[in-house]
Formats: sequence, structure tokens, C-alpha cells
Amino acid sequence: MTPRILIKIGGLAFNGEDGFKDLAQAIRSIQHVEIIIVHGGGAEISQALKDAHRESVFIDGIRITQAEDIKIVENVLSETINRRISAWLSKNGVPCTSMSGKTERLFIVEPLRRHGHDFGFVGKIRQVNPDVVLDALKTGRVPVVSPISADESGESYNVNADSAAAALSAGAQCTDLVFITDVPGVLVEERICRSLTVQKAKALIADSTIRGGMVAKMESAFEALDNKVPRVHIIQWQGPSTLENIITGDFTTGTTIHR
Repeated sequence: MTPRILIKIGGLAFNGEDGFKDLAQAIRSIQHVEIIIVHGGGAEISQALKDAHRESVFIDGIRITQAEDIKIVENVLSETINRRISAWLSKNGVPCTSMSGKTERLFIVEPLRRHGHDFGFVGKIRQVNPDVVLDALKTGRVPVVSPISADESGESYNVNADSAAAALSAGAQCTDLVFITDVPGVLVEERICRSLTVQKAKALIADSTIRGGMVAKMESAFEALDNKVPRVHIIQWQGPSTLENIITGDFTTGTTIHR
């Protein structure tokens, strides 16, 4: 089977256009591997909401998204960030197809409810229809996916990009899910833990060794592994050799989570 890698890019994972030039070089240098990109954009959403005199409120790390906010969030993710990433990669020799969770009903969502909280227009993915992504791959293009999605009636919802990446990696039968972040991996006693089983990772969450924003990332990793994605990696970008090293298993940084 052709390796198929889903890369989830955090808002601070790359330093501007130069970082995406590096990523394009990495994608061009690996043969017979299919790449899918899902991106977030939390910092830019916060700034856009601030500019519109809207407050950013979070519960359990999830942004409350009111009716007045969703248009702003959708514009930042699906227009500004998505098109910018696609343009930078295309400029550097990687043909892309821009899309969101709304494109050909890629994701069907329902309102997220957790611990009795109402998050407004925040969606939980309940169905993945990956054909639009697979069709792009067949034509040699890299799908660049904004996590903005819609419910059955077409109403827009904000979806956590880590959750979208986990759902799509399973739906598209990816061999690897890679979270590229601004941290070098999972730290245990101030050292990067290279390899973690799900059982060990859950124990580290239980004793608060893994905490904060990394817990949500781990929950997305578990979701992907539960749905038969073989390996999940949490890494910091290490230059153009990063993707090749993931495929060969020959990388000196980051954490791999597996069953």
C-alpha cells in the first residue's frame, strides 16, 4: 500500500513562508507517498475576533463560538489561512487543492456537548466522506483542508483541527498521522519520550505528566489509533528530511504513539 501521511499543522509550527518552502521541498523529495494537510489557526482567529471586539472564551481548551463569531472564524480558516498555505506550497512546486470540511460534505458534524457545556457553533464530527480528498490525491495534488464543517442542514461549525485530522486520517485510511507542533514531543522527566503505547500515554495523563494542551492532542491520537491508523507522531519540524525520517523511522526527535 502507498504510504499516505496526514500532516496536521499547528498555527505556530512553521515560521512564515520559509517554513512552507521547507515543507514543499520535503514533499517533493519523497517518492510514492501521498500527503494530506489539515491546518488550524487559533492565534489568527483570536486576533480577528479581538479586532471585531469579540471576546475569546475557552472551556477545556475549546473556543466558545457564538453565532456572531462563526463567520469570522470561517473566513480566517477557510479563506485567509487555507489559501495562503495552498499558495505558498504551489509556488514551491507542490500542486494543492484547497478545501474545507464543508467541501462535498467531507465532514458532517453535530453540536459538541461535553460535561454539560454548550460551546455554541462548535462541531463534533460524526461522519467522514473522504472521496473529495481521495480524488485530489489521485490527480497528484495535496489536499489542504480547513476544519470548518457543516451539519446536515449546511450550518457552519468550527471544528478542532486536531479532531478533524484524527477523523480524516482514519476515514482516508492513512498510514501515519503527524502533528507538527511548536514543542519537540512528549516530555517525561524533561526528556523526549520517543515511543509511547496508548496504555502508557493514558497513565501519563492520569498522573499529570502529560497535561495542558498536550492532553487534547493525545485524545485525538487515541481516536486515530482506535480507528486503525497505525502510528501517530507528535514532532517539531526538523527541516526537509522530517517526512523521509518518519517513513523510515529514522528520526531523532518527536514522539510516536502506537497500540
